[in-house]
Amino acid sequence: MSGARRTLTDEGAAVDPVLLEIIAGSLASIEQEVETAIGRTARSPMIRDAHDFRAGIHDRLLRKLTGRSYSSLVHPIVRDFPADTMRPGDVFFHNDVYSSEGGIGHLPDLCVTVPVFHGHGAAPRVVAFVQAFGHHDDIGGAVPGSMPSHATSVFSEGLMVPPIRLRDAGVPNQAVLTIMTRNSRMPESLAADLDAECAACLMGARRLGELFGRYGQAAVESCFDAIVARTTATFRREILAKIPPGTWTWEDYAEHDGVDPPRLHAQRITLTRTGDDEPGGPKLILDFAGTGPQAKGPINHCANYAGGNFLVKWLAPILRNLADTPQRMAELDVNEGVVDLVEMRFPPPGTLLTPVFPAPTNARTFVILRLLGVFAGVLAKAVGGRMPADQETIRYTGVYGTDAAGEPYLMREVLGGGSGGRYYADGEDTIHVVPDSRNLPAEFSEARFPLIVERLGLAADSGGPGKFRGGLGYEKVIRMLTGGYFMSIADRSILSCWGVSGGKAGRPFEVMIDPDGRAQRLVDALADAEFVPAGTLIRIRTTGGGGWGDPLDRDVALVVRDVAQGKVSRSGAAADYGVVITAPGDEPAADMTGTVSLRAKMREQRPDQQPFFDRGPGYARLAGVASAEVDWL
Repeated sequence: MSGARRTLTDEGAAVDPVLLEIIAGSLASIEQEVETAIGRTARSPMIRDAHDFRAGIHDRLLRKLTGRSYSSLVHPIVRDFPADTMRPGDVFFHNDVYSSEGGIGHLPDLCVTVPVFHGHGAAPRVVAFVQAFGHHDDIGGAVPGSMPSHATSVFSEGLMVPPIRLRDAGVPNQAVLTIMTRNSRMPESLAADLDAECAACLMGARRLGELFGRYGQAAVESCFDAIVARTTATFRREILAKIPPGTWTWEDYAEHDGVDPPRLHAQRITLTRTGDDEPGGPKLILDFAGTGPQAKGPINHCANYAGGNFLVKWLAPILRNLADTPQRMAELDVNEGVVDLVEMRFPPPGTLLTPVFPAPTNARTFVILRLLGVFAGVLAKAVGGRMPADQETIRYTGVYGTDAAGEPYLMREVLGGGSGGRYYADGEDTIHVVPDSRNLPAEFSEARFPLIVERLGLAADSGGPGKFRGGLGYEKVIRMLTGGYFMSIADRSILSCWGVSGGKAGRPFEVMIDPDGRAQRLVDALADAEFVPAGTLIRIRTTGGGGWGDPLDRDVALVVRDVAQGKVSRSGAAADYGVVITAPGDEPAADMTGTVSLRAKMREQRPDQQPFFDRGPGYARLAGVASAEVDWL
């Protein structure tokens, strides 16, 4: 481990600005090349087609240098295998949540780490690391896919592997590979995916080693320091400056844990922005006190390791919404430079964020995704609403069973949803919070699995009403060709994505078996083995983002456009926006006289005061009240 040292070179050392841009661009290119190689050579649909994997480049101080996407941490590798014991050709592996220093959230995320060496002679030194982790199809456990929704212990979730040498100076550890594949229901794809990740990281390490060879260690490491320092300075100047000094509190909730009946599992953030006279400059303090107790089911997340290093970099992209323009927002990288700007304060062990081994964690997305929204919400209170409304853009759905030839199959995908409306624009439809990830192509699914995709489109009326509407979720309808089992790891089936500043909540997640048929039934959002007979339809509707601003202030022409495009129904236009639509067919028009009258009536009938956040009707069902105390300004 690197001890207390924070920079590779003396602070204030001169950096060639041209070389700095070359190194920064090269790092981004290497990271993208690693991810491209994994995507092209992996075998499982979850990695090759859905792209649920990430790569990262880290220096010898374990700082993440690249900002294209989040990644895991090198900390547990160096903790267990000091850098001076590593040799060229070594490849390290781990997936054990509780020994990952917070970098691995659930067991299906298998992580590969390759050290980068520089120097001639018998003892080259470790100068950096290339790392990748991906969500693998199956690593054992109680159910196919290794995500048992009713797990009460991590031991039922699959094979746990603490940091080990997967390759020792280039020699594969065949015994480990044999154990891992023996525990998987999909051994061939697991082995192939691991080969793809190892090969891609080794390739990335060669590319990075070439940079050191070309420019020298001193010059390259001075650029590493400058890359991190530039991010710190940029976020302090362009982002923190927009947050006034003060303290604010907000919370949101997961709705169920798979074991107990649905209830509110709170995640709370108290945000403090320190003064400009703070030594070293202003910073943000995120205090998670008030977060709910550790759940019996698998929604816990191990965040309180390495000072919350992973969680800081997971949450920091939310800060980019405060950039001057959307274009500038897209330019801001999130690397280790954000860590110096945020202090994390965790509650004692035994909460959703500080679970005690062996608490289950496979559905920890319920917590880490909700924390993105809690951070956005508390920032919205701090900056007068100039933040997007809520989004919920990860849920795992799929089917498994035996096909007509008697062969087992497992189809899973990570379906996106709508993002929240913004103070200047509508939310985006069917996005995914994981960069470059996507739903499985219909043609691929039909060719490989015994099902037909009968519809894949936008779910009308799913976006939260607002002056700026929330983005729409998916509506996906599949027909089973053979009897099989449906599985789902999803939240927001009761609680909705919240609206803000007068905007309304979006529509929640829903799965219906045999929709409009004689055997129609809703499926719980946490399901391991819901049997579906051959010929039966499954309709999946994913979440819509929350709305921003008063929906009665929405431009009537935009409502008419939404109706014409099928994003809002005619009834939704009237009920949600007070817009009366006339004219038949695909050329709707607004009855302006009727619209003015309806909007005036709707304004007259609603309460004089409304909370800053709208959580939708599901909150009242679980809480017994319409809004939380923290929802009011």
